[in-house]
Amino acid sequence: MLSDRDASRSDVSDGHDAGLLSPATAGHEGPVGDSAVLDALVTAEIALIEAYGAVGGLDHVKDRAGVLAEATALRGLIARPAAGADGDTGGLDARRLALAAVAGGNPVIPLVGELKRGAGVLVRPWVHRGATSQDILDTALMIVAKDAAGHVLAGLDHTIDDLERFAREHRDQVAAARTLTQHAVPTTTGLRAANWVRGIRRARGRLAAARDALPAQLGGAGGTLASFVEILGPDRAAKLPGAFADLAGLAAPDAPWHTARWPVTELGDALVQTLDALGVVAGDVATLSRTEIGELAEGTGGGSSAMPQKQNPARSVLIRSAAIRAPHLGATLHTAAALAVDERPDGAWHAEWPTLRELLLLALGAAAHAADLSAGLRADATAVAVNLTATRGLIISERLSIVLGPLIGAEAVTEIVRQASLGSDLALLVHNALDAANTAVPEGLDELLDPARYTGLARYLVDGDLGAGPYGLGTGAIHVVDPTAPAALEAPGPYDPFDDGSQLPPPPSRRGFDPFADPFSS
Repeated sequence: MLSDRDASRSDVSDGHDAGLLSPATAGHEGPVGDSAVLDALVTAEIALIEAYGAVGGLDHVKDRAGVLAEATALRGLIARPAAGADGDTGGLDARRLALAAVAGGNPVIPLVGELKRGAGVLVRPWVHRGATSQDILDTALMIVAKDAAGHVLAGLDHTIDDLERFAREHRDQVAAARTLTQHAVPTTTGLRAANWVRGIRRARGRLAAARDALPAQLGGAGGTLASFVEILGPDRAAKLPGAFADLAGLAAPDAPWHTARWPVTELGDALVQTLDALGVVAGDVATLSRTEIGELAEGTGGGSSAMPQKQNPARSVLIRSAAIRAPHLGATLHTAAALAVDERPDGAWHAEWPTLRELLLLALGAAAHAADLSAGLRADATAVAVNLTATRGLIISERLSIVLGPLIGAEAVTEIVRQASLGSDLALLVHNALDAANTAVPEGLDELLDPARYTGLARYLVDGDLGAGPYGLGTGAIHVVDPTAPAALEAPGPYDPFDDGSQLPPPPSRRGFDPFADPFSS
């Protein structure tokens, strides 16, 4: 019979985190699961061997083709059954590697041993040759991250497409804008959705840029590539990181980044921004689907174990839970980056691995749920219209102040709003005030009090082009450029998190006192 201690160990070894307590991510673990990580680790080891061949490092080997063939065959170790009781080495087992990693602090150390035991005789001397554990693990994490980010981007693309359609369909549906929880001025359901899209699209662009910039890692034990220089000579060693990156499907590093952790933090920031944008959508949908508001509804509501009448906004709830967790994970990545000391961090590096994986997993789950939410999102026109009248017309109070203030005075407008808020008829109050002042509004009273007449440029904002308006408004207006005029200085573009400053123009020359100048020169 198992003791309590043995039973606890058995529970851990026999199972894994199946997502029971994280419905936001359950079912989306595949791209970042242990199997994916193990596959990426082996991919990195194989890519290094193939990179040796690409730069000519295997040219002196008698059977170069045999080395490369056996390198490719290493992938078969993943598919083999794990070692059995008969002592057969079998294949790679993530759980066994995880337990063996405790001794050295990372899974690459036991992985290399198992790869060499399972490797063919020709490739065995080239397994992990010259590399350090961080080269392989960092590269593997970037491989996993790039693949996972691709899945997230696909979910965002679906979400953007569906929300753009929703925004266009509800471009002119006048609704109550809310600021600090209270009715403010009229807006449109379409503009609200268009603003969601803008946030998601910007996050998508940043995530795509971060994904495409993810570099391979190759520096050797101390980040000097000394081992590779010894093996290949300096010229071929200098080419090895680029070849390795290409074969791993990653960007070529400009230098080893063992302690310069920008690839991790910039990816983390892009993931947090993505979850921020999705969290806004989820928060708005959850609020506007409340029973007493009822303006929005998910395509399929979630049920309740005790209250069968409920249609809970389950997807919004799950997305919000992911968005709440994400910033703290991003902060952990920055903390680890700040503590990446010496030539290999003692603990800060290790703290990144599960943190980055969880952040990727949250983004995977949230993006998938957002795609489902946006595909089925519905607006209740009746509820939107009823809520618009909840303040008995006072939602256009700002307009009354702007239009009536010059005619009857600000104090009179304030008194109208006060009496209307107590239950008096707003239209009658405005009519009487204008009559007493012996004046009128040019557009007529009904139009003045119509919320639909006070949505500004909302419909053009939905279309994403203020220049589409009848008067060529805003940034989309036609601008004629004189082709003979000298070119203007290029305006600064949007913030580029991957710009290292190398493309900046040279600083202007100094014109102050120069103690080394010849005062008599012309």
